[in-house]
Amino acid sequence: MNALLVKGNRITGWLGRRSIDILRISLGLVFLAFGILKFFPGASPAEALVIRTIDTLTLGVISGQSALLLTAVMECFIGITLVTGKLLRTGLLVLGFSLVGIMSPLVLFFGDLFPGTPTLEAQYVFKDIVLAAAGLVIAAKALAAAPLKRLSV
Repeated sequence: MNALLVKGNRITGWLGRRSIDILRISLGLVFLAFGILKFFPGASPAEALVIRTIDTLTLGVISGQSALLLTAVMECFIGITLVTGKLLRTGLLVLGFSLVGIMSPLVLFFGDLFPGTPTLEAQYVFKDIVLAAAGLVIAAKALAAAPLKRLSV
């Protein structure tokens, strides 16, 4: 029985030390994969929604392929920072900014996404709630590990 408790404590300790890093890398791979798809016209199932959302949010200033390219670059940057842990705070800032765009179709196009049953696009956006929550967990650890420097007067 004691051997099981010791082994359980080791597993719990390992999970405590490694699980957020595993979450960070996993989230990074997801962002990187979705970002890379957007570099290839027609490859991303969210392409039309991305273009429409960015066009709406920027009042037409950024539209079409420019909107898709901007999103691809942002998602790849977020993914690389999460996977490598380099420039993590900057990547998390970009992630926070991009979540506004990622989640905004739920407000901007609710009727189109949920005409009765959720469309494929609605499901695509809805899963982003989990990505946002994962980002919050990662940000909490990253900010706790490297607190903001206070300005002295």
